[in-house]
Amino acid sequence: MQPGYRPYPQQQVPPQRTPHSAGQRRGGIGPMMSSGPHHQVPLTQAQIAQQQQQQAIQVEMAKRRSRKPTDKNLPDNLEDSTVGDMAIRYQELRDFERRLDATMTRKRLDIVDSVNRSVKRWKTLRIWITNTAEDQPWQGNSLSADGYEFPNNLDPNYRVKIEGRLLDDDDDLDKDDDENEDSKAKSEDPDRMEEDPKPKAAKAPKYRFSHFFKALGVDFPSNRKGIDQNVEWKKPERAGPSSSLPAAADFDELTFKRNGDQNLNVTINLYRHEEPERYSISTELEDIVDLAEATRQEVVMGIWEYIKLMGLSEDEEKRNFRCDDLLRKALGIDTGSIPKLHEYITPHLKPLAPVKLPYTIRLDQEFHKDPQPTVYDVRVAVDDPLREKMLSFLSNAGYANMLKEAASLDDQLAIIIQAIHVSKAKHTFLTSLSEDPATFVRDWLSSQKRDLDVIMGESMRGAGEDASGDEWRKGGKDSIWSTVNARESVTVMLSKQPLQVPR
Repeated sequence: MQPGYRPYPQQQVPPQRTPHSAGQRRGGIGPMMSSGPHHQVPLTQAQIAQQQQQQAIQVEMAKRRSRKPTDKNLPDNLEDSTVGDMAIRYQELRDFERRLDATMTRKRLDIVDSVNRSVKRWKTLRIWITNTAEDQPWQGNSLSADGYEFPNNLDPNYRVKIEGRLLDDDDDLDKDDDENEDSKAKSEDPDRMEEDPKPKAAKAPKYRFSHFFKALGVDFPSNRKGIDQNVEWKKPERAGPSSSLPAAADFDELTFKRNGDQNLNVTINLYRHEEPERYSISTELEDIVDLAEATRQEVVMGIWEYIKLMGLSEDEEKRNFRCDDLLRKALGIDTGSIPKLHEYITPHLKPLAPVKLPYTIRLDQEFHKDPQPTVYDVRVAVDDPLREKMLSFLSNAGYANMLKEAASLDDQLAIIIQAIHVSKAKHTFLTSLSEDPATFVRDWLSSQKRDLDVIMGESMRGAGEDASGDEWRKGGKDSIWSTVNARESVTVMLSKQPLQVPR
């Protein structure tokens, strides 16, 4: 029976394409390969033999490392068997090596500590401020009464230049001393041939003016605001810790130009850039750490030293402390925790105030007859010059090579000392045999028998030699039986005897 409705035609779903897997081979010439696990190709006899050989080599190397001698001490009484004082001198060299290793390790740790502490050194940055005048009324503006051509810019203007240089007083003195020594050496040697002076390479300054400041601004008088455009410069941020600043941000002088024909009093603001950053400390905290400007680490260490000095620690771990009047006034708490000192001091740290350099822009004719710059000296913090040398010392590739060479020499020395021990044992054996052959052979055979009994398990542990000699038959206070070990052994033996059950 047919249905009374007309069925809708079913849509034909196109076949879905399975995603291509990593192990499946796609279409092309050749048979199709399944994506399942493939059977591993069996190894040939040569490959199996090669693997076994490599494993045997590794086992042999491990055995050699375990058997490698490490003792570098000479056997006792070696000086009695050698000619001269070589054994005594070797012991002296070993003692000196021990002291030298300890000193080098301590000094290296001191260098690492000094590098991590980032010690700063204060130097003087000298700043010169000058200005020039152009197209001023007293300069005539170079106009000709008979000419009809006029320059495009007739406005009087001026240029101000700010230049800074780091004074290397100590380094200059060292260089002068070196030059004086060289000249003195040349003068003391009359037979020395004259040489052409070597050209001195111009050494670029390590610290430039822009290195010490993160921003610079010029404040004009209030009556000139809106007329003169503000002068501002900001140092761009580094992309990474090791990236260098662009050339535009690395300079020794800064020049700006403005229009004007009257003398102006301006203030140049220099915002210091220091790593790690230093802050201005509040008066309450300054009474504790005795510093007006410091880094976060210096402030925390100052508070910690104050707590130790005043005995304010509460527990054995010294993690908590109680506040006295000064700490309570500064931190506003009665008890505190050492790990939270960074949180406590944050409200008391403020950015350093900018260095303000007042300067008068002179545009009168009298000043420009003999212009003199205005000079300021600013104290700036630089890295200790020894820090760079210490870093190069720590990162010296030759140090690792030197350690490898010293380890190789130690291995060779240990092998030689082992050979000396063997020779000393042979010498002792033959010397004892030559002095009293009968007694030596009897003692030697007894020793070998005892060792063999111990190895075969036929001897009791700690039993020693056969208890059949005269010393075992002897009694009295000085005999073997009066010793503590003998009494303890007899007591243990008696305690182990089985109890006899009465019938």
